Amino acid sequence: MLLLVPTPIGNIGDISLRAIEALSGADVLLCEDTRVTKKLIHILKERYNTIFKENQNFISLHSHNEKDFIEKLEPSFFEQNVVYASDAGMPGISDPGQKLVKYCIEQSIVYDILPGANAVLTAFVASGFVETQMLFLGFLDHKGSSRSSGLQEALYNGYTTILYESPHRLEKLLLEIDKEEKTREIFVVKELTKKFQTYFHGYAKEILEKLNGNFRGEWVVVIKGSQGEATTAITQSDILELDIPKKAQAKLISKITGENTKVCYQRLLAL
Repeated sequence: MLLLVPTPIGNIGDISLRAIEALSGADVLLCEDTRVTKKLIHILKERYNTIFKENQNFISLHSHNEKDFIEKLEPSFFEQNVVYASDAGMPGISDPGQKLVKYCIEQSIVYDILPGANAVLTAFVASGFVETQMLFLGFLDHKGSSRSSGLQEALYNGYTTILYESPHRLEKLLLEIDKEEKTREIFVVKELTKKFQTYFHGYAKEILEKLNGNFRGEWVVVIKGSQGEATTAITQSDILELDIPKKAQAKLISKITGENTKVCYQRLLAL
């Protein structure tokens, strides 16, 4: 059997009783980083007097080796209790896990997913944006036209949109948002559930001023939805399916999203 187990995104107290039971009873622990999982287990032993099964097998499974690992798998591997745990948060959300689930479905292997800590939903609720529909895009590409088109998608899809960003590129992202949409409300949270958790509400320029060059930490950015695609019967996808020139598509999309026509056209060329 396979069990996907979420781990705390910061505060160790957020771990569930079911997660502790799963980790302690595992024969094999597939880990995004074995060092991080072993550290978590050490804390559970010390703080909660948890007794773990002896001779547990720790195997590294991360985004760089996931494909090769799964190609070499045999269904018999899951005749033991196998747990996959990412470093922090929910497996499969900007972390490995989904390909393991897909393998189990294809091979008729029993699997289960435990609910638990998740930065996406936590930040969405903390934003205070009342729209109940949201879109999660994870990390934008680092540079080039793909980053530009990704940012346009984040700004003009019509939904409250959630991004992850590294401390090295947070300033760049906020400057990009300020350039495109100076009056778009955003919510930025630093170090969710950790000691230095901090909330920032406002426009991108205002948040940059509050941060004053201090971008250290793990960040989640929530962008308030634009008034556009999500509230109309015609969507961008509908327009892209039409057999018309891209310039005409760009004009139509700009009508329903509020996006600049020229910027939209450049984004369509990059798709």
